Amino acid sequence: MRVPLSWLRDYVEFDLEPEALGERLTLLGMEVKSIERWGDDWRNVVVGELLSVDRHPGADRLSLTSVRISADGGEPLSIVCGATNIAAGQRVPVALPGAVLPGDRRIERTEKMGVVSNGMLCSGDELNLTADADGILILPADAPIGRPLAEIYGDVVLDVDVKPNRGDALSLVGLAREVGAITGAPLRWPETEPREDDRDVMAFLEVDVQDREGCPRFVGRWVDKVTVGPSPDRVQMRLRAAGQRPVSNVVDVSNYVMLELGKPIHTYDASGVAEVDGRRRLVVRRAAARERLETIDHVARELDAETLLIADARGPLGIAGVMGGAGSEVSETTTAVIVESAVFDPITIRRTGQRYGLRSEASLRFEKGQEPRLARIGADRAARLVAEWAGGSVARGRVDSAPAEPDPARVPFRPARVNRLLGPALPADVQRSLLDRVGVRTEEPAEATDRTIPIAAGSRPLSVDAAGTSGGEGPDVLVAIVPTWRRDIAIEADVAEEVARVRGYETIPEILPHTPMPSYRPSPLATRDRIRETLAGAGLTEVVTHALVSPAHAERYAWTAETAPAAGGTPAGGRPIHVTNPLSLDHSVLRPSVVGSLVEVAAMNLRHGREDVAIYEIGKGYGDDAGVVRESWRLGIAMTGAAEEPAWNRRARPADLDDVKGAIELVCRRLGLQPPWYVPLTDEPLLHPGRASTVIAERSADGVPADVAVSGVIGELHPAVSDAVDLRGARLIVAELDITGLAGGRPADGAVAAPSRHPAVERDLAVVVPEALPAANVERAIRSAAGPDLVSLRLFDVYRGAPLRDEEKSVAWRLVFQSAERTLTDAEVDAAIERVTAALTRNGLRIRT
Repeated sequence: MRVPLSWLRDYVEFDLEPEALGERLTLLGMEVKSIERWGDDWRNVVVGELLSVDRHPGADRLSLTSVRISADGGEPLSIVCGATNIAAGQRVPVALPGAVLPGDRRIERTEKMGVVSNGMLCSGDELNLTADADGILILPADAPIGRPLAEIYGDVVLDVDVKPNRGDALSLVGLAREVGAITGAPLRWPETEPREDDRDVMAFLEVDVQDREGCPRFVGRWVDKVTVGPSPDRVQMRLRAAGQRPVSNVVDVSNYVMLELGKPIHTYDASGVAEVDGRRRLVVRRAAARERLETIDHVARELDAETLLIADARGPLGIAGVMGGAGSEVSETTTAVIVESAVFDPITIRRTGQRYGLRSEASLRFEKGQEPRLARIGADRAARLVAEWAGGSVARGRVDSAPAEPDPARVPFRPARVNRLLGPALPADVQRSLLDRVGVRTEEPAEATDRTIPIAAGSRPLSVDAAGTSGGEGPDVLVAIVPTWRRDIAIEADVAEEVARVRGYETIPEILPHTPMPSYRPSPLATRDRIRETLAGAGLTEVVTHALVSPAHAERYAWTAETAPAAGGTPAGGRPIHVTNPLSLDHSVLRPSVVGSLVEVAAMNLRHGREDVAIYEIGKGYGDDAGVVRESWRLGIAMTGAAEEPAWNRRARPADLDDVKGAIELVCRRLGLQPPWYVPLTDEPLLHPGRASTVIAERSADGVPADVAVSGVIGELHPAVSDAVDLRGARLIVAELDITGLAGGRPADGAVAAPSRHPAVERDLAVVVPEALPAANVERAIRSAAGPDLVSLRLFDVYRGAPLRDEEKSVAWRLVFQSAERTLTDAEVDAAIERVTAALTRNGLRIRT
């Protein structure tokens, strides 16, 4: 909110410099984002007096003026001017040669129709002071000649960021209260009561509020015999400095009262409102099906049934609290005005603004909630100003749908508890004094309910009964009498916050908590962080994608293969979950899997010419399983392009399934899990049927059946899916895994063993197996038979060709045996090899010799 300090001084007195005031307001919770010197862009513009105004000798539409710019005499300036509202004796703003106006407009000595013009006489619009661009700005007769205009009309404007819970501070009067809390100066309330005639308002105006929930209070006033024209220059200057565009005296009243009191006002041309039984009748109701309204921005809008309207017998006049209609807009021909000052339901206004894409300064204030009392005060103030600025006559009384105004709220609090929350020990009298500075009176409890302390509000309020002792000096319970404009003070903690705010947050000393803190808490994100470190170290890049996707995306990337979740994980699958009120169709469904988002990222990179992609994401997939909503954390990996760049000792190698398997095995090793094993997968539509498998890895357990810690799928994307997303022929390897601890947890601490002092023994073993047999099956058979001294097993060669048959292959393994207690003998190692050979032979395999 833009706050001109000269306007603010109408309501509170202060002597602070702008920077000091801004700092104090910021410490008070009203952050001052910037300080602007209004008028700094008027350079070399001074007050001048017109000595003469004559016709230009060479042009009928120009005048030749003589202007005095020095009170001590001096040679007058000759300036050519095209305005018609000037006369000798007037005082006007003069831009001298070399002057700079708003917009970086520079004024120089020029020749116009054969006559030299030594500067320019300025209009209010050229100085950004008023909306009048046709005539010269006429200054008061006592404006000092020769004085820089910035010294007379310049101002300092604070840009204040008012927080959402302080709708009362979105006004000059509200901020004046805050300044008063700083300086102790009293608030000067503006005059609101209009001078009324003897006609009853009920003879001219009727209001029917059919939706009391959407409009708790509606106050109307009748002002006629008005003459619409420009507002006074002083008013236009204030509105401009506050960021509002002056329109006309009647319309400007609405903006003026909104900025002054924080109360949005709407004025109707009474001739645009239908008569019923001789009176203009306004109705507050919801829209009917297929009703239409042309708003004041001249856009015809079709209304829905949730829209709250101001209407008459003919149809809608405006969208309540958001925007008025063109049919009842105040114009130059308006002679009678209806003043609307209403309180609307904040949620209704917020939803309406979002529905039609309309936000305004008025709707912003309605969304934050309005004090019911302001409906009456705003209507009276607006009627008074219309009568003053437009010469109107105000009918006696007002139409009020809910004239009973609520009493101030009573919030009991415990001064000792306030000290407990804040830290410093403030006597009860000091707390009462601080609260009184912001208009919150305090008193002793008067009845039993005053000893029930509210500690939580909202849909689930909580309260406690106050103890009988204070635990110190002063009363144990006080009651805060909260003024009606402070809707944010509802519970005891709010009172404590107000005490801290007024005293100054910067004055509260740093104090350690009284309660003991835990010595150590492990991070619930440790597993995720370990995975991130591992994959980033392996050269993969983390991406973060939208969880909201299109229906086509959700349908295309839903897994059909059933994999059991890892221990502690959440099963995937279920029907897609649709968003009730999506921003667009492309973001209307929660994604069922993470891998689909990675495919889209890879496709976008390929379209932009980046052929080497290695990415991962830790995210969630969603599904609805018979009414049970599932959120499943998953690790997704996608890789395509070159896995290794060419070098002097190697050729470039494209990424394949083994590279993604290597990344998974690296993650398992870093998490302290057993090596993963794979089972061929042939019926998953997303993946190539000959290049896909499920993945399972278990926790390390010494001979004890272990839980599954990793479960998922890995494979090459199906060619049909690749073509559908335009991967341009690239082979994309993807994986999606459920990992224990991914939703929240930490890896198990690994047991560190000292290196054995005894030598290791290596043996190589080549096994002839069927082509279709996975190497993992062979590995499990070797490990189960080799015994406890097998410390390492690695596949180092796969051979196909003579003398093997076409349906056979040879897989060569390197076995490493080592004992921590002794040096193994050849006999012990040979015995282990014999056990392995026998186990493989029993499984129908043979040793290649």
